[in-house]
Amino acid sequence: MLTRKQHELLTFIQTRLEDSGISPSFEEMKEALDLKSKSGVHRLISALEERGFIRRLPNRARALEVIRESDAVGAKAAQRATASTASTLAPLRSPAPARQPANDVIEIPLHGRIAAGVPIEALEGTSMLPVPAALLGSGEHYALEVSGDSMVDAGIFDGDYALVRRTDSARDGEIVVALVRGEEATLKYLRRERGMVRLDPANAAYDPQFYQPHEVQVQGKLAGLLRRYH
Repeated sequence: MLTRKQHELLTFIQTRLEDSGISPSFEEMKEALDLKSKSGVHRLISALEERGFIRRLPNRARALEVIRESDAVGAKAAQRATASTASTLAPLRSPAPARQPANDVIEIPLHGRIAAGVPIEALEGTSMLPVPAALLGSGEHYALEVSGDSMVDAGIFDGDYALVRRTDSARDGEIVVALVRGEEATLKYLRRERGMVRLDPANAAYDPQFYQPHEVQVQGKLAGLLRRYH
């Protein structure tokens, strides 16, 4: 069962694909659904993807494919097909070739800096960071600017932007944003050892950090990295 907004977005995507062979941009979807930000569009697309109505074509952020229609969308398509059959005098036309979709970006919240070394405060902020949608999967995401070098062996460098999928749980060996003692946040490998939580760096110059389980709260898992070259 789709929500009203999910149904509206599915209908809009299906109609645009049938009319032009290219899926709409996030900006077009935002305006069509009268949403305040592209983040709302991203959440709707993720929900439709999880429910099996659409899928994103790999390596092409704006390429969406409808793989299952809602009843209302299917009925509308059937009505169009009936009307087309009735127009027997209309000349037949070959279907227009699909155009190559263009890349698109979405904006996610940028919540300050996070340590890849000694924990520092992860500042909450109102800035937004434009991110290629292909770097993100389903779920809610935010970004943190990396400070420090303790994760360099994992390919995470000072000044990178960590793209984080919001979650409060993680498996051993995953790179997480860990809030330590409710005050400081750090980016580390998460492991559990003999009743303790161990936060491992990816740099031999740094030692693992050990905490009681109640002292560490997982706030997200690393989903991707964004690096700017100056």
